[in-house]
Amino acid sequence: MNTQDVLTHHDRAVALFMEGYNCAQATAGAFADDFGISRESILRMTAGFGGGIGGLREKCGAVSGMVFVTGLYAGDYNPEDAEAKKRLYDLVKEVNAEFTERFGTTCCRELLEKAECPAPPDPSERNAQYYASRPCARLVGAAAEIISKKIIR
Repeated sequence: MNTQDVLTHHDRAVALFMEGYNCAQATAGAFADDFGISRESILRMTAGFGGGIGGLREKCGAVSGMVFVTGLYAGDYNPEDAEAKKRLYDLVKEVNAEFTERFGTTCCRELLEKAECPAPPDPSERNAQYYASRPCARLVGAAAEIISKKIIR
C-alpha cells in the first residue's frame, strides 16, 4: 500500500460525507471500487447506520462503515469455520481499537459532545454551519485511513 491509496480512500470518504451521505455511507462507500460493488448498493446497504445507528447516537457511523468493509474483506467464510470467524472478529476489534485510540470513544453521542455539537435523534439540515461545527468529516476520513492501512494493501 502506498500513501496515495490512503489519501484516495480518505478523500472519497470525506467527499461522500460532504455530499450529504451519513458517516457509515461515506466510510463504506469510499471502498466500493475495491470490492466491485456499486457505490449505490453500498450506500443503500449502510443507510440505516447513520446517526449512531438510525439516530440512536450509539456506535459512530464511521465505525459501522469500517465494520461493514471489514466484513466485505474477511466475512466470506463457511459458517462452520470458527477460525475464519475469529480472524474476522479480531480484525473488527483491531480497527475498532485504533479508532478508539485516536478519538477516545466509538460512541456517536460522545464524539459529538466532545466537539460541543448537538446530537439530535433526527437528521440535521446539511448546511455550511453543520459542516463547520461537526467532527464527522474528520472521523470518516480517519476511518477510511484505518481501513486502508489494515485491510486494503
